[in-house]
Amino acid sequence: MPHRIGLGFDIHRLEADTAADAGVMLGGVRVPCPWRVIAHSDGDVVLHALCDALLGAVAAGDLGEHFPDNDAAHRGRDSAWFVERVLALPHLAGWRLGNVDVNVIAEAPRLMPHKPAIRARVAALLRLPADAVSVKARSHEGVDAIGEKRAIGAQAVVLLER
Repeated sequence: MPHRIGLGFDIHRLEADTAADAGVMLGGVRVPCPWRVIAHSDGDVVLHALCDALLGAVAAGDLGEHFPDNDAAHRGRDSAWFVERVLALPHLAGWRLGNVDVNVIAEAPRLMPHKPAIRARVAALLRLPADAVSVKARSHEGVDAIGEKRAIGAQAVVLLER
């Protein structure tokens, strides 16, 4: 098979944060906002979804199987570390990334001014040209936990080529 497609999804709860350095990590970029993600690692839903998409494309399980959230070594960990480790797995040997499509689902923070930086950081982490990485943002129009600003999510699709 010359191509494989992987789909990843991640969601984390949000809570209000009034600290001066408040914000969330998205695609390896700190996005300032009056919220913080409740998570074991840095809670970067974009990079977590990307890891799951990569693992799914090669039928290698999911992020939690490789890096359990009950492992103290991962507390507060920068999610770029997970991306590097997933890319180095033997399952991905012989495959190269063709392109990546990411959809961030959030009512807050507003992402328009941050999308270019997120795209550039994801491209750098995956060693892809920027034109092979798409980052989109969607709201949930006030529906469910995401729409009520109680959660943030991301979807990612990757294309692998032999």
